Amino acid sequence: MTSLLLPRPTPSDASRTNASFTLQPFTLSAPRGFPLRAGGPFNRIAYSAVHVVADPLSLADPWLGCAIDWDSTIEYRRRLWDLGLGVAEAMDTAQRGMGLDWPTSLELIRRSVDAARDYPHALIASGCGTDHLAPARAMAIDEVIAAYETQMEAIEALGSRLILMASRALAACAKSPDDYARVYDRLLSQAREPVIVHWLGDMFDPALAGYWGHADPVAAMDVALDVLNRNADRVDGVKISLLDKDKEIAMRRRLAPGIRMYTGDDFNFAELIAGDAQGHSDALLGIFDAIAPAASAALSALASGDEARFHEILGPTVPLSRHIFCAPTRFYKTGIVFMAWLNGYQDHFVMVGGQQSARNVAHFAELFRLADTAGLLNDPERACARMTALLATQGIDARVSQ
Repeated sequence: MTSLLLPRPTPSDASRTNASFTLQPFTLSAPRGFPLRAGGPFNRIAYSAVHVVADPLSLADPWLGCAIDWDSTIEYRRRLWDLGLGVAEAMDTAQRGMGLDWPTSLELIRRSVDAARDYPHALIASGCGTDHLAPARAMAIDEVIAAYETQMEAIEALGSRLILMASRALAACAKSPDDYARVYDRLLSQAREPVIVHWLGDMFDPALAGYWGHADPVAAMDVALDVLNRNADRVDGVKISLLDKDKEIAMRRRLAPGIRMYTGDDFNFAELIAGDAQGHSDALLGIFDAIAPAASAALSALASGDEARFHEILGPTVPLSRHIFCAPTRFYKTGIVFMAWLNGYQDHFVMVGGQQSARNVAHFAELFRLADTAGLLNDPERACARMTALLATQGIDARVSQ
């Protein structure tokens, strides 16, 4: 069996920023070998928000430029479509607002829409925001609307459906809930097809604190529901990322008929997708990028009526997801890309904006353990070699003495 030494913080130091750690032997288990999807369609709509693969050989300064390996990036999307998952393109998982700028996002959307044409039933929807506009408190609401409209027009011209992303600019300049209502009413009235509205909590992006005009998420939910329900014919669904299953369920039960709830809860996604007697959530999840084979197999089981098998497959992935999305949650993209590298879907661990440095070595070690427990390291020897190489850059010799 493949083994290595992994760092683990000593219990007494675990909460300290300068914590020490010990090296403990870890033996990898056999991968689960999730099969490629077979059979009929899922009974849940399932989008994966997808990462981008950086070009490690670009001469652009990674903190200032945005260099993408387009072939590897699009190939990863093809893999998701092969598994029956949809692609939520140019979202925060693709480092939108954390290294991926609007011009590169539009090129990414164009390339993904082109690739999707090879898949007759491919799902793709793309993030539409205001990220080409610098947030400012003195900004007029009409400027925010115009910025959204610019991106709406460009994305719809490429043939993609829209995901209306939360706007840092709107959060900066809105004076009341009425400003949010004005913006969303205007945008929804113009969309060619029903859109997905994305409510991203401030744990994912601190600049979005107080979205919908209230610091209290329950009061904010009232505003959002009012906007969504009166525009129900223009709304496919709402994706909320608050990491609070009770709030999601409460909101889900108040949505007008025909509006879907897309869970963005990377802590509790399995039980929210399974649902209850009063309904279920569909999925638009960043974690589906990292656990795609398990997600596909679990959704197939659920569609066949085997809920026990659904939970058997997804259950071990929940601790992995909670670790990847632990605070500071906005750095979860680092764990997503780390998983892609461990599994051989890219040949380097370099990220747009240099974000590979956003997590510490103990975080990567625990992620490695949890990925193994979930059966998601598809080639243990390769994963072990790559983990050993990463640890070596941190001055850690992970080799097990023979």
